[in-house]
Amino acid sequence: MLGTTNRGNPLRWPVEKEDGTVELVDRSDEVIEEFQRRGLGALIAIGGDGSLQIASALSDKGFPVVGVPKTIDNDLAATQVTFGFHTAVATATDAIGRLHSTAESHNRVMVVELMGRTAGWIALFAGVAGTADVILIPEIPYNLDKLCAKIEERYETGPGFAIVVAAEGAFEAGGSPTLQEQARGGASSRLGGIAEKLARQIEERTGHETRSLVLGHLQRGGEPIAYDRLLALRFGSAAVELVRDGCLGCMVALAPPKVLAVPLAEAIAKLKLVPPDGDLVRTAKNIGVSFGDE
Repeated sequence: MLGTTNRGNPLRWPVEKEDGTVELVDRSDEVIEEFQRRGLGALIAIGGDGSLQIASALSDKGFPVVGVPKTIDNDLAATQVTFGFHTAVATATDAIGRLHSTAESHNRVMVVELMGRTAGWIALFAGVAGTADVILIPEIPYNLDKLCAKIEERYETGPGFAIVVAAEGAFEAGGSPTLQEQARGGASSRLGGIAEKLARQIEERTGHETRSLVLGHLQRGGEPIAYDRLLALRFGSAAVELVRDGCLGCMVALAPPKVLAVPLAEAIAKLKLVPPDGDLVRTAKNIGVSFGDE
């Protein structure tokens, strides 16, 4: 309606003024008018919490929309899982596995930074599956001394190398997440840089050669695994059924064994974060993984 972009928000559309400043303008009414002019029946909005927040706001104005949860972050509380997550985990797990040989052969500490924003799901799943020694997630602030103690233990007990997996939103207790770019205009702050920061701190404290790797957008691309293909097809089919039945202002969600409809307002009400006392965290600790907190 207003051009093609994956960052556009018609409720906060950036408009440059004569003095060079940028003003955020609500142009959602224009979107609705153009949608109606084209004779379209409904919009299926596919995305994460940002996209679905826009969809919910448009729905509040009477816009016919159905949401489909798609994000590798897996942070939408209304659905058990979002499609894209398990493919990202598979990609990250493979990368972590490949780092073991170079870490071991050179007696290095390898710090891998994974996506996920304020949720640690990718780091937790890939870290456990990839047999990392340390997993750092936003939900469990870490202590640098305890983190380094775990690494020293790896060198003292024989392996002579360590793999640290850090979610991009992980932060030290009493601190805040590392930012690659501050918020400006209508954009959000960009998380990033935790791996490089940790690599420097670990090498300074332990004396062990430490390298960092930011897996970045490799986690967002490539061929989806079978699970995500099937889930996406189920979500897509259910979304079309909702449009057909006039059940608008909803999002499809996985509630095994069924795909259900939940109100968009409920879908965006809160983010799904890793429970620090959850089953997978407990499993990780039982097999010797450190979260830098104890």
